[in-house]
Amino acid sequence: MLTIALPKGSLLRDSIDRFQQIGLDFSAFLEPKNRQLQIVDPTNRAKALLVRAWDVPVYVEYGQAQLGIVGYDILREKKPAVAQLADLNFGGCRLSVAVPQTSPHRRSVDLPPHGRVASKFVHCALEHFRRLDLPVEIIPLYGSVELGPITGMSEAIVDLVSTGRTLQENGLVEIEVLFDSSARLIAHPLSYRVNGDRLLDWVEKLRSVI
Repeated sequence: MLTIALPKGSLLRDSIDRFQQIGLDFSAFLEPKNRQLQIVDPTNRAKALLVRAWDVPVYVEYGQAQLGIVGYDILREKKPAVAQLADLNFGGCRLSVAVPQTSPHRRSVDLPPHGRVASKFVHCALEHFRRLDLPVEIIPLYGSVELGPITGMSEAIVDLVSTGRTLQENGLVEIEVLFDSSARLIAHPLSYRVNGDRLLDWVEKLRSVI
């Protein structure tokens, strides 16, 4: 049976919608009283695992799921050994550098050498500043990253931005975009090559509804 890793959070509803369009129904995950973390499609052709978004590529890489949906931002940060098959064209956002509105810095390269940057995207942030040949200290934060500059712990943050409203409400301004992100379809490489559980057929069906 085909196993699919679906991400909790903002990508879940659209992910379920994509699979509904190709005849697989995992909408029980959206029911308020649902506590199940694994659901079998009513046709018994596939099952879905409901996992933390950051864990989706882990389940796929280790073969516990043949397919998964995850943000490109997570793929860039974790660099998992998975096959990236398609941009699903939802969940659009961008990974950006932001600073306090009162900051004199309006480009990444303007930040002070050895300054502090708060982010949960530690590797992406390091890569960005290495390309600029600007040494900085990355402070790993996994909650409200905006508090870094607010409390004076960092001069800047690297974080996902969608509408920009959260930045604005916390007195921050976006100064540079590292890359754009959206939901991506990924697969376990070996399963994809051997076409287990008719994996290629499901992938082509998903591509047809993008």
